[in-house]
This record gives sequence, C-alpha cells and structure tokens, in this order.
Amino acid sequence: MEDTSTTAVASESRCGALPRRPLDWLKVFGPGAIIASLTIGTGELIFSSRGGALFGYRILFLFVVISLLKWGLVVASSRHMVLTGVHPYRRMLDLPGPRGWLPLALFLIAAVCLPIWVSFHSGVLGNLTAWMTGTSKMLGGGIDYLWGAAILAIVVAITALRGYSTLERIQLVIVAAMLFCAGVTLVLYRPDWLGLLKGAVIPQPYVYPQWLSAEYPHIASQPVWVETTRYVGVIGGAGFDYLAYTSFMRDKAWGQAGAGPVSAERLAEIAGDPAHPVRRWVRAPMVDCSISFLVIIAFSAVFVASGALILGPHHKIPDEKNLLNLQSAFVTGIHPWLLPLYAAGAFLTMVGTLYGTLEVACSIVSEMAHALSREFATRRARRIKRITVIWCSVGAGAILLWLFGYQSTGATGKPRLLLAILTPANLFTGVLGCGLFCLMNLWMDRRFLPRTLRLPGWLWLLNLVSGFVFLGLGLKGYWDDQSRWYAIGSLCAMLSVAAAGAHLAGRWIAPAQK
Repeated sequence: MEDTSTTAVASESRCGALPRRPLDWLKVFGPGAIIASLTIGTGELIFSSRGGALFGYRILFLFVVISLLKWGLVVASSRHMVLTGVHPYRRMLDLPGPRGWLPLALFLIAAVCLPIWVSFHSGVLGNLTAWMTGTSKMLGGGIDYLWGAAILAIVVAITALRGYSTLERIQLVIVAAMLFCAGVTLVLYRPDWLGLLKGAVIPQPYVYPQWLSAEYPHIASQPVWVETTRYVGVIGGAGFDYLAYTSFMRDKAWGQAGAGPVSAERLAEIAGDPAHPVRRWVRAPMVDCSISFLVIIAFSAVFVASGALILGPHHKIPDEKNLLNLQSAFVTGIHPWLLPLYAAGAFLTMVGTLYGTLEVACSIVSEMAHALSREFATRRARRIKRITVIWCSVGAGAILLWLFGYQSTGATGKPRLLLAILTPANLFTGVLGCGLFCLMNLWMDRRFLPRTLRLPGWLWLLNLVSGFVFLGLGLKGYWDDQSRWYAIGSLCAMLSVAAAGAHLAGRWIAPAQK
C-alpha cells in the first residue's frame, strides 16, 4: 500500500508550496491586487466620489453589498479552477444547446465592450490631462479625446515593449501617498463616523438632492436606477475581470490551476481525502479575494465620505466635464501644495487601469482560444495578444476620434457622450455578466464535481442570490436607460448570431477536457 504521507507530499509538490502559518497566507495576495487596482481609478476616484456627493453615506451600503456578491462569484469560480484545473470557459462548451454558443456570445460581446471600456479609460485620462494643462475649453471640449487618443497610443507602446514594471512601482508609491492624504483629509474634516457606519450596514432609499435638476439637469434626467446600477457595474470589477483572475491562478500554481485538467481518477482521489493538499489550496483564492474586496470597500468608504463632505455641500458632482479634477479637494484640504501629488496619483492610477484593461482583454481572448484548442492557443499566444491589443486600441481610438468630431463641431455646450456610450457596455460586463457567471458556477458545481467537493451551502446560496440580483439589476438598468431598445436589441442579436455560428461550427469545436 502507498504511504499516505508520501502521496500528500508529492501532491503538494505538484501544486506549489502551501503556506503553513496563518500569517503566511497573506503572501498569496497577488491576483486580487490586480482586481483591486482595476477598480480604484473608475470605481473609487470617480463613482464612489460621485455617489457620495449625490446620495451621501447611504450609498456605501450598496457598495458593501455589491462587493460581497462579487466576492462570492469570484471565490466560487476560482474554487472550481483550483480543484479541477479547468477554466469556466472550457466548461461552457458543455452547456445545453449548440456546442460553444456561450463562449462565442461572450467573445462577440467582449469584442464590442472591451474597446468601449478602453476608450472610456482613455477619455478619463484625456479629461484629466486637459485640466492639468489648462486646455479644457479648446475645440469645444473635444481636446479631451485627442489627449486620450495620444495617451492610449503611449500605453499601447508600453504594452508592446513590456516596460510597465518600472511605471507600476512608481504608481504604487504615488497612489499610496495620494490615498493616505485623502484619508488624512477625511479625518481632518471630522465625518459623522456613526452615520458612515449606518450608511454601510443599513439600507436606505436613494433620492437625488433637490438642487441637482437646476445645476446638473443631464444627471437629474436619468432615473436613479440607471445611476446606481452604473455603480454596481464598476465597483469591485466586472465579470470578465473575474474570469481573467481565474486565469491568473495558473501563474500562481494554486492547487490544480497550474497543473491542468484533472483526470476522473485524480478528482476521485481529491474528493476522497479531506486533508488532500489540493483541497487546502481552496483557501488561497478565498484569502486573496477577501483582502482585495476589503481594500475596495475601505477605499470606497474614504471616497464616498469625501464626496459627501467636500463635494456635495458645494453642489459639485464629478461628470463628463470634470471626471477627476473636482476630487483634488480631497488632498488640497491638507495643503494646496499637494495638488501636484493628486494630479500625478490620479494620472498614474488611471494609466494603471487602462493598462490593466488591455491585459485583461488579452487574458480573456487567450483563455477563450485555450478552451477551444490548447495547442493552438499555446502556439499562437503572442499573435493572439497582438491582435487583441490592436483590436481594442483601434476600436477605442475610433470611438475617441468620433467623440472628438462630435464634440468639436457645431454648437458649443453639447452634452458629452462618453458615459452614454459606456452605460450599455457596463450593464452587461459589470452587472448582467456577473449574474450569468454566478449561475454558471452553480451549474459547474453540480455537473462536474463530486458531492464532497461541491460548494458549501452558504456559498452556493450566495451565488444563487447574486445571480438573480445581478440579472434583475441589469435588466432593470437596460429598461430604464434611454437607449433601451438599441442595447437590448444588440444583446439579443449577438446571442442569436452566437447560437447560429456555434451550430454551424459545431463540428470544429473540440470536446472539452473533463
């Protein structure tokens, strides 16, 4: 008979070194930092501040709940990857219907939504640069998009040259300093700490302030559901981010994630041994994601409170004309000389978000190719990445140039369209998509895992609730949005094309590895 301890050691060796002490588990924090960094720019700096200015502390409850629901989503999908070594994209090939219809649908949606997200991040950087250079009023405000296109070109060049590591280290130092100053400012302004805690744990109705319709009619004209659902999409990341996170675990070699798909015999071995090292590795994504989302909630609290204390009383709301410049008051409250620190920190934060979005796009497309043919994806990895970056950057550049042409011609004072373009994409990637992936977790769990390896009851229930909450919020947001028929029609068209394409291409789609 084979020695149990020897087997366990061998299994642990194949899966990577397992932390022994509780504090050592903090060392696994890695992929979660990527998710946190992706949301700081748009999530905290823009939308947390905006939510605090519009709704006060009460909006923090929404951020806490959404973070909890998204935490359950990413932990469940990561757990499956750790135990089986199989990515959700590959599992999607076995869904009922034409083989591969959902991965193809997600590919089409990503092909449309990712350039929109890249253009949004570039536009935010352009708006910030125009403010820093004093050129905001040039060309009717269209200069924002020219700046954004130029910055996008530079970031794409950095991506091609793989020279982001030095910038990343500089970014971390400056962003940490900026966040520290924002936190100190918050303490100096003496917020209502009890009210902040109440806003985080007690649900309260969301109503626009009375002065909004007179000073920001373009915001007041939108239903509150559309505004708050937009926050749901950006806080904590989007569905595609979490599937990319699942891919990142391969590099960390957590459990079976780095070893590849398990055989039926290997899975039975893992299921039959409660102390199996692979089962212990399930803790890694849980620790990593917990730290990530706690950081996101903490940052959200700082910027919600700062928006409520500093922007709201002065009737200042971050909008498309002032996406990031109003928030400079969060650090200049300590001293006006800190303005350059804020400008540098905000700029580098958004550059990191833009770069991270391109990296997530490459991971998404690579993983989809990997699900269909591992050999092809491995052999053509560089080409897949290059084509993905070109597609996203060219598509985003086209959107930015179109926005420039629209904004810089005709009557002055035109309403800006950057958020209007983002909203339908955000509703799917950050809301509807999250609901879909939560329900996918439940299906994968029952379809492919032995009973002893399935989700704990509380995590299963959390994904069930999350799935219906996200689907309901997404559909409600689409219905209340001004472009409802265009957005819903486009989504239905892509699903139909995907189903038809999968039916025609079914013979070429390789069976998923179990």
